[in-house]
Amino acid sequence: MKTVEVRHPLIQHKLGKLRDIGTDPVLFRQLASEIAAMLAYEATRDMPVETRSVPTWAGPLDVAHVRGEKVTLVPILRAGLGFLPGVQAMLPSAAVSVIGLRRNETTHQPETYYERLADHMGQRTAMLIDPMLATGGSAIAAIDMLKAAGCTRFKCLFLVAAPEGLRALETAHPDIEVYVAAIDQRLNDDAYILPGLGDAGDRLFGTPVD
Repeated sequence: MKTVEVRHPLIQHKLGKLRDIGTDPVLFRQLASEIAAMLAYEATRDMPVETRSVPTWAGPLDVAHVRGEKVTLVPILRAGLGFLPGVQAMLPSAAVSVIGLRRNETTHQPETYYERLADHMGQRTAMLIDPMLATGGSAIAAIDMLKAAGCTRFKCLFLVAAPEGLRALETAHPDIEVYVAAIDQRLNDDAYILPGLGDAGDRLFGTPVD
């Protein structure tokens, strides 16, 4: 599994602000979106381009064109929605597929409650979007669903990841790519990432922290 920890100074600066418990939901969403855009920039370095001719002030010119319709962005509800706008800014023509997974707080295993995928999944690169990779269960379940729909190419974007989640993801799906702003220390006994961000969904949307 290709894993890229993007250590760009601007990403690390913004991530530090996300870790601050005093950061309110408005700023949290803004920073998450900005980091998402930068991760998407790294993840799309190898995207194929085609040549198109455009009119310019000096006459026709062949330019590079990215086929955004060959990509589907896949946020995992609900926290993935807060990470989506930054990636959409980079790939505005990409279709959005949505997967709803919730973690069972007793078993720590994912439970599916919603799935709505783009068409022609076998022809698309799926860009999975979720702020946190903790145990890896949700990401593994989402990729299982996408593979069952015919998708064969995957790039996963996370704000922070636990080593345990990365190992589980690589064991289940060694053929994918992962782009993350930080690989954190470990999971605690409740399967939360340390130091992590806390509950990313609650912090993104201003809901009470359990």
